[in-house]
Amino acid sequence: MAAVSLQQLRKVYPDGHVAVAGASVEIADGELLVLVGPSGCGKTTLLRMIAGLESISSGTLGIDGRVVNEVAPKDRDIAMVFQNYALYPHMTVAENLGFGLRLRGHAQADIDRRVAAAAQALELESRLGARPAALSGGQRQRVALGRALVRDPKVFLLDEPLSNLDAKLRLSMRVEIARLHRRLGATMIYVTHDQIEAMTLGQRIVVLDGGVIQQIDTPMNLYQRPANLFVAGFVGSPAMNLLRGTLRKPRDWVLATAQGEVALGPSLPQPGWQAWAGRDVVLGVRPEHLQPQESAPPALQAVLEVVEPVGNEIFLNLRYGAQPLVSRVPPRALPAPGCTLALGLVAQQLHLFDPASGSRIEA
Repeated sequence: MAAVSLQQLRKVYPDGHVAVAGASVEIADGELLVLVGPSGCGKTTLLRMIAGLESISSGTLGIDGRVVNEVAPKDRDIAMVFQNYALYPHMTVAENLGFGLRLRGHAQADIDRRVAAAAQALELESRLGARPAALSGGQRQRVALGRALVRDPKVFLLDEPLSNLDAKLRLSMRVEIARLHRRLGATMIYVTHDQIEAMTLGQRIVVLDGGVIQQIDTPMNLYQRPANLFVAGFVGSPAMNLLRGTLRKPRDWVLATAQGEVALGPSLPQPGWQAWAGRDVVLGVRPEHLQPQESAPPALQAVLEVVEPVGNEIFLNLRYGAQPLVSRVPPRALPAPGCTLALGLVAQQLHLFDPASGSRIEA
C-alpha cells in the first residue's frame, strides 16, 4: 500500500469554473479517508484527479513518494470502484473478477489464485459461476469491490459505491467495506454525499463545499468541534440548530434573537466568549442538547409542530417564532403537536460562530 499526498491541487475548467481550489491533504499509508460534501462540492472531481481521469490544473499529486501528475491512470497502481458497478453482463462473476488481470497479461494460475482469494474475502465463492443479472445489488457491489481487490493496488478509490443500494444493503455493505479495510490495511479514499456513511467509515473525513476544504478531522472532532457554520450544519442528523442574535448580559447572559431572548445562564461555558458581548453571533446547539424541561427556568419556549418517532429516539420538530428547531429525546410519552414546550440547553455543549466569517469562536 502507499501514502498519498495532495499539495494545493486545483482544477479549473475552460469556462473558468473552479471545481477544486487548492486542496492539500496528507493521506497515511493504510488510512481510510472519506471525502464528503453536497452535490457539486468537488469531491468526485478530486477523486478523479487522483485517479488520473481528470487533469490537474496546478498543484502536486504524489502516490507512494512519486509525483504522478502526468502519469497515465493505468500506471498509477490504483483501483477504482464506481457507483454503477460497471460489470460485464455476459461474463460470470469469476470472469468479471479476473478480467483486468487478463488484460494485464497475468498467468491463468495467478488469476485463479487472486480471484479465489477475493471471492473468499467477500463471501462470493458460491456465486463465481453466476452472471450479474442473477445477483442481488449487494452481491454486484461486492463483485465490483472484488475486481479492485484482485489488482492488489497501492490505493483504492471508491466513488459513492453504495448510492444505488437500499438502506438495509447500505448498512451491511458499510460493514463489509470497514471489515475489508481492517483486514487488508489498505489505503482507501472514499467519496460520498452521505454524512452518516462518512462518519461511520472514515478514520478521517475531509469536508468540502464549493471546491474548498472546510475541515479535515476525525468523525468525532467534526461533530464536537465543527470549524465553521457549514460543517456545523452539514455534519449531524438532524443538523445542528443555529440561532442568530446578539450576545448580551443585562444580568445573566442571553442571546437576543429576532424571536426573543434565549437564556444562557449567569456564566458562559467558554470564558473567552465574553469578549463577544454586545456583538452578533450564531449560537449552535445539537438536537440532543436541546431538551424539554419542567423544573428549572427554561432557556426558551417553542411550539411543538411535528413528532417523529424513529424507534430508539424521537425527533421533536419545533418552531421558535419563525426559527425551526429540532430536539432529539428518548422514547417517552409526549404532548400533542400544537403545545408549547419549555426547553433547556446543555451549557457545556454549546457552540459559537462568527456570523461574518462563519468561523468557530474559540474560548
